[in-house]
Amino acid sequence: MAATSSTKITYVSLALMTAAAVISLRGLPMMAKEELTMFFYIGFATFLYLIPASLVAAELGSAFSTKGGGVYTWIKAAYGSRMGFLAIWLQWIQNVVWYPTVLAFAAACIGYTIGKPELANNGTFVGIFSIIIYWLATLLALKGTDLISKVTSYGFVVGTVIPGVVIILIAIVYIFKGEEIQFLHPQENVASIVKEVDGRLHPRLFPFIGGVGDIAFLAGILLLFAGVEVHAVHAQELDNPQKDFPKSILLAGIIIFALFTFGSLAVATVLPYDQIDLQAGLMEAFRVIFTKVGVPWATSIIGILAAFGVLAGVTSWISGPSRGLLWTAKEGVLPPFWSKTNANGVQINILIVQGCIVTILSSLYFFMDNVSVAFFLLSALTIGLYLIMYLMMYAAGIKLRYTEPDLPRTYKVPGGNKGMWFFAGIGFVATLFSFVVAFFPPTQLPVGSPASYVAMVAGGTIIFVAIPLIIAKKPHTHL
Repeated sequence: MAATSSTKITYVSLALMTAAAVISLRGLPMMAKEELTMFFYIGFATFLYLIPASLVAAELGSAFSTKGGGVYTWIKAAYGSRMGFLAIWLQWIQNVVWYPTVLAFAAACIGYTIGKPELANNGTFVGIFSIIIYWLATLLALKGTDLISKVTSYGFVVGTVIPGVVIILIAIVYIFKGEEIQFLHPQENVASIVKEVDGRLHPRLFPFIGGVGDIAFLAGILLLFAGVEVHAVHAQELDNPQKDFPKSILLAGIIIFALFTFGSLAVATVLPYDQIDLQAGLMEAFRVIFTKVGVPWATSIIGILAAFGVLAGVTSWISGPSRGLLWTAKEGVLPPFWSKTNANGVQINILIVQGCIVTILSSLYFFMDNVSVAFFLLSALTIGLYLIMYLMMYAAGIKLRYTEPDLPRTYKVPGGNKGMWFFAGIGFVATLFSFVVAFFPPTQLPVGSPASYVAMVAGGTIIFVAIPLIIAKKPHTHL
């Protein structure tokens, strides 16, 4: 699968594709909901997750830059094709489960665009919108990597970076105008984020943890930083894969950290706690401010841009994990049905199956009364699946240092083998902790029966892990 001149992409384009896959403005309200304790969660996600994942993925990506398959190829080299298939399957299926959550945010954006913000929590509207937009993104993905690169790069800048920068600038103007900074004057007595001193509420810098449920949001926030490895399957489409892939990972990491941190703080600056909604919190912040300054029509513009950003992010993800799954099909791990491609070399059957699953999952919004609960339930299932893949990636990074010491690693995790143990070890422990947390219902949301919540998340995880172990075959070729 050598790249042709028509499919060459720059490291900046790949960085933007990666950032587009990771960043979704839908995540800003989730972190803003934690107010000043967000720095604890962002710090955890950045130093114990994003940095180790970026470093290990950069080394593995450069070591296998002349091969395709992404995490499948990496894990296969360390633990065999069966485990490699499990890894790429988990990356793919978690991605499929994730689509309805990010598309629900796009639905909220459109609700604000047309002047009907109440649609953000209308399950029927959210479900139908999610299904339609997903299939539109699939049609774009079928056109090939060249179009995907353009859509995701421009869409990310226009639909994610610009609205993100705007909300940050709005918060700065808001502060200089002398408006009340909401996170400094909490009104809701939420024990995990505020403390009461002499009858007055004060924001906490560190979350109060009375039980695991108080930090269950950690799993959802961690998911917001996941995906730095997803476009490793496009490494061979760079001019100089072994040097350019690590550079693209580094640039993507910087963009991700800056937008998430300052964007979330901006939302918490403008909106009181009780107005921060997981679905529509960002758009509500825009609406409040634009109404105050006398330009309410600007909310519609931002809504369109943000929805376009979601389309770019979804298209970016469609092109990544499913491409890795195609690689396993061509090696014979999956039946021939899965290896069919169209004239553009895009995995058409995989995308059709993927679309059918997304359609079924998006239908959850038709039946659940609280859209935010459905949103977080899907997020919890997503992160549980994805974190298993990351555990395998960290383990593979360590093992390959010993079993394949002569791999041409242009980029290596600093510090030799001890450095790999340190970074991959930190990432492994943090990931394992977050995996356990993901099974506990958050105290911040009315999830109903905790037992039902745990059963749905645990049951979904077991089923989706068992499927690849059952259907995997031995590869018949090595590409």
